[in-house]
Amino acid sequence: MTTISAFTIPARLSRPAIVSRTADERRARVIQLYREWYRSAPAIVEMYTLPVSAAYVRHALRQKFEANRNVTDGRAVEVLLLKSRQDYQETMNVWKLPDHVMGILLKSGEDVPRKSFLQKFYEGRDEDQVRPAASGTV
Repeated sequence: MTTISAFTIPARLSRPAIVSRTADERRARVIQLYREWYRSAPAIVEMYTLPVSAAYVRHALRQKFEANRNVTDGRAVEVLLLKSRQDYQETMNVWKLPDHVMGILLKSGEDVPRKSFLQKFYEGRDEDQVRPAASGTV
């Protein structure tokens, strides 16, 4: 089991922003970043005291990477790499809350389709109504 220190050293996770010259270089960087995420899954579960297993975190990370598998534009891949690297650094430096990790990083790809205003109206739902502010009196 890895030991987690009470403080983080942000510089140890920092990497210079590198732009890949070839598709093979980009692919190698993606695989390297995926491996770093994959290896840190047990530490993420321990640092954030998540109610899920490391295997579930790895599965969720795999889904995140698989969602962008078909991106072929080199510049788009570079942007995704930079964003994922930043997300990794913020996660490992414990700059996020456990709710953020559970809600954003581990969010499943299948979002509930949003209903239009008319669909809500026909169902008799008024979720977007303005509620009066608390007056402070009992």
